[in-house]
Amino acid sequence: MENQSLISTINGTEIVTVDRDGEIFVPIKPICTALGIAFPPQYNKLQEDETLSSTVTIIVTVGADEKDREMVCLPLKYVYGWLFTINPKNVAAAARESVTRYRQECYEVLYEHFTASMARTIETNNAEIALLSEINDALNSEKEAKAQRRKLEQSLQKLRTERLNPQPQLF
Repeated sequence: MENQSLISTINGTEIVTVDRDGEIFVPIKPICTALGIAFPPQYNKLQEDETLSSTVTIIVTVGADEKDREMVCLPLKYVYGWLFTINPKNVAAAARESVTRYRQECYEVLYEHFTASMARTIETNNAEIALLSEINDALNSEKEAKAQRRKLEQSLQKLRTERLNPQPQLF
């Protein structure tokens, strides 16, 4: 038997997690019960989903009746995505508003994730452009300084040459 923890009670149904070798799983049937949707169609949907089907597992858990039951479970990190696929029109009236609100929040979180990522990329790119501009300015200043140095060294050389020249100049 695996280690279980209660994480929520939804519409009077206890939702637990199951720790199996350090990975957290959630039985699906209690969530279906809490939302007032039929488990078999949801199980079929999980089996047909290319991503979720590879994560579905059967784990022995203690059911609401205190008996050991084999439960269809998803890793916790996949439960949120599965919940997002549930159509609010198919859930019990008592759960419809919550499911609709959850789906809206998912849309917003996805938007924020991807646009924030894009904003971070733009911000990073702008910072890089600013630094490259500063480097370019420093290189230009360095070139100007080298040119000025060469000019001054040439003047110095000319002065030394004239100083060492024993011939007087009239003009």
